Amino acid sequence: MAVSESQVDELVPRQELKTLSPGKTKRTTFGIGLIKGLGITLRHMLTPAVTVQYPDESAPLPPRSRGIIALKEENCTVCMLCARECPDWCIYIEGHKEARESVGGKRAKKFNVLDRFAIDYALCMYCGICVEVCPYDALFWGQLDNYSEHDVTQLTHEMEQLNQWMYQVPPPEELEIGAMGPAVKPAAGPPAAGVEKEGA
Repeated sequence: MAVSESQVDELVPRQELKTLSPGKTKRTTFGIGLIKGLGITLRHMLTPAVTVQYPDESAPLPPRSRGIIALKEENCTVCMLCARECPDWCIYIEGHKEARESVGGKRAKKFNVLDRFAIDYALCMYCGICVEVCPYDALFWGQLDNYSEHDVTQLTHEMEQLNQWMYQVPPPEELEIGAMGPAVKPAAGPPAAGVEKEGA
């Protein structure tokens, strides 16, 4: 039974076909692979090392690295959104309501006041969900990466420490051209004295 060339291509890959055809075996010289490997080794021996000896030296971190989570306390409204969205439940928030007198004899408004904000870095997996969901920009990524402790219970950092880490937050990048939204129109002023309201 004769087999056509297209049927051979389907049955046997071309790489195997070279070894099957008689008299056409590929000949290799012993030691070529060893010489190539030694050439790569010599090339890398002559290039300068890029290894950083960590305790004595520190390499600059990338601009979007995730080191610590810093808190801007005055922006926090105790909405609890970050604590609810945290998959590890490592954010602890406590607060109370305070009534503040408003100007002009109006009724006093109630505001949330932040009493405690703590993050347990022993549980945190640095997913960044809390930073993303915060509607008031109270949480930021900082670039500090060496805040280890000898005791795991000391990895719960309170509000004071999180506020001090704000200096580690890099400045925001400049917006690209065209990223700015449309110009905001100024608010309309009070109606003129001689103009009557519609429907009056």
